[in-house]
Amino acid sequence: MENSMSRDEEDLNRRLLQESLIEYGAEYEEAKDLASRFWIESKKLWHIVGPSIFSRLVDFSLNVITQAFAGHLGDVELAATSIALNVILGFSFGILLGMASALETLCGQAFGAKRYHMLGIYLQRSGIVLLLCCILLSPIYVFAGRLVRLLGLPDEVVEQVEVVALWLLPLHFGFALLFPVQRFLQSQLKTFVLVWVSLAALLVNLLTSWLLVYVLDFGLVGAVAALNISWWVLIVGFYGYAMLGGCPQTWTGFSVQAFSGLWEFTKLSAASGAMLCLECWYYTILMLMTGKLNDATIAVDALSICLTVSGWGFMIALAFFAGTGVRVANELGAGNGKAAKFATIVSVSQSASIGLFLCIIILIVHDKVAYIFTSSTDVVQAVDKMSYLLGVAILLNSIQPVLSGVAVGSGWQASVAYINLGCYYISGLPLGIVMGWVFNLGVMGIWGGMILGGTAVQTVVLAVITIRTDWEKQAEKASERVAKWSNPQPDDQLELQDKPNC
Repeated sequence: MENSMSRDEEDLNRRLLQESLIEYGAEYEEAKDLASRFWIESKKLWHIVGPSIFSRLVDFSLNVITQAFAGHLGDVELAATSIALNVILGFSFGILLGMASALETLCGQAFGAKRYHMLGIYLQRSGIVLLLCCILLSPIYVFAGRLVRLLGLPDEVVEQVEVVALWLLPLHFGFALLFPVQRFLQSQLKTFVLVWVSLAALLVNLLTSWLLVYVLDFGLVGAVAALNISWWVLIVGFYGYAMLGGCPQTWTGFSVQAFSGLWEFTKLSAASGAMLCLECWYYTILMLMTGKLNDATIAVDALSICLTVSGWGFMIALAFFAGTGVRVANELGAGNGKAAKFATIVSVSQSASIGLFLCIIILIVHDKVAYIFTSSTDVVQAVDKMSYLLGVAILLNSIQPVLSGVAVGSGWQASVAYINLGCYYISGLPLGIVMGWVFNLGVMGIWGGMILGGTAVQTVVLAVITIRTDWEKQAEKASERVAKWSNPQPDDQLELQDKPNC
């Protein structure tokens, strides 16, 4: 009897062990499948993000090189160039870049839906809308001297700003052509052409700057002319590739269809522009507020160093912004809501990991990072005190742009513009003022309040919206949008600016 019970127990244990092994094997296969999916999605994402990081760093470097050449000409030339590039050109840059991001929604979803010919139509529509916007913004360059005089700058700086601003007009109009074609190429994963053309533009910028400034002795005008030339190398290179056989499916020539639906296209572009500009101007206001503090010179220098370091990390985040927008738009356009959700998870996790790594690096070298830019003991100590805020800013800026990329890929630009307005200007800005002046915390209070009340709150809001999104419904809306824009009807009211479905 005992032997019989023993055999029964052994059989039971054997079956339990087999079932356990089968269950473990199923879980292992599922984990392996998840790992494979993560790897595949990562390759698709980095096919866009990797080249985008390089091209964005190059674009950033073109202006830095020009400022460096201007700095060797004199302090007045450096000040005038910095103001013209960062204030005058930066104002229109933010608007036009934001408006062009509408293509990340439309081109990405059309490419995912295999409506390839529509990408060329969208490219032309965006160019038309942005060129009209450039015309409206041109008086800023013409009257740049009068505008910057309101800041109380010396007359010699104002005079040089007037010269530089007028010479920047070709670049201003060039943005209207450059930004759409960059997104046109990104949306169809033609990313490596961005790398090679950007590298060529960087080399041209170095060569022409040296030639025009030092060899031909054209001074400040030569430095700005070299900047114009290098940016137009990007424009000619990208359009040459797109129109001369590089994109046979998506570029089928100029079409009168580009002039249809311009008003609806303008509304989506305006929402995209507002979404990005509200964020860019937020940091401009931060700098202006810091300039009103007592002992503003050290505060502005320290904040400038922190924002520059943060800006390098932000270039990586902006690349993830572009990559996430393209991946989400591609999957939604193809009707794959679950794939769009998974692409979001992969992108956020990888960008956040990079941000966390950079944050840790900053905290480790907190007392040395400022030596890259200055040898002033006072400025170094000020940056050291602000390094913890810098680390937090880098970490948040590695998450928030990716969530904004999800919004762009899904077509939520109008909703995010309102979120940015509320978080930055109704929450963050007043908190920064209170902490900076009421509690006498100076630049630490201003920046800390704007990070806590603005960037942190915005990141949480976007995260909640993304988590609660009905991705299958978003895929249905994307399919409807692509169908409407591919076959426009005169009486059709195109629903471009979706609200996230939670």
